[in-house]
Amino acid sequence: MKKIIFGLFVLCVVIAGYAYYTIDAEKIASHWNNSGEVNGYMTKFWGIFLFPFVMVGIYLFYLLIPKIDPLKKNIKKFKKYYDLFVLIIIAFLAYVFILSILFNLGFMFNMTMMMMPALALLFMFIGYFMKKLKRNWFVGIRTPWTISNDKVWSKTHKLGSILYVLNGVFILVGMFFSQYLVWFVLIPVLISTVFLVAYSYLEYNKLK
Repeated sequence: MKKIIFGLFVLCVVIAGYAYYTIDAEKIASHWNNSGEVNGYMTKFWGIFLFPFVMVGIYLFYLLIPKIDPLKKNIKKFKKYYDLFVLIIIAFLAYVFILSILFNLGFMFNMTMMMMPALALLFMFIGYFMKKLKRNWFVGIRTPWTISNDKVWSKTHKLGSILYVLNGVFILVGMFFSQYLVWFVLIPVLISTVFLVAYSYLEYNKLK
């Protein structure tokens, strides 16, 4: 896993270096609306190098979590899934970064539509990953009630696993209704989040 992640870092740094000396502009496109049209810009340096910096920061943070979590012994129980999760997050960010660089190099495509399949797969993987989690303070559905009880944690994450996979499916369906795509992303995620918080509360009170 570490070798693959390191390879992704090297690839992104090489691409960033090439783009920095190739793109002849003070600002580059950095944000796209629901229709895939550019609606935000950043200075060339930050527009190109921000993603690699963020990727390194996220990776270092995920290396730190197993060392500082009060329930670190639980993280060891799902360590291989934890490492895979980190790899998927880094790979997703690398994909988005490469798309943004290609766009600014002059390749024309709908940025939003190109991102959606990867986002859908990310949600589906998170759904798969959820049911493997053990109680901890940093990764998963962390409410006062899931953190307080292993049974509530387990039941909430089994339900969350299903809902997050469904969220990924909704994103794929939304690609056929591009004018409403943002709602196919935001509404299922919002409903799932509120429902899971409420569910964990109810399950905890059942145990009491």
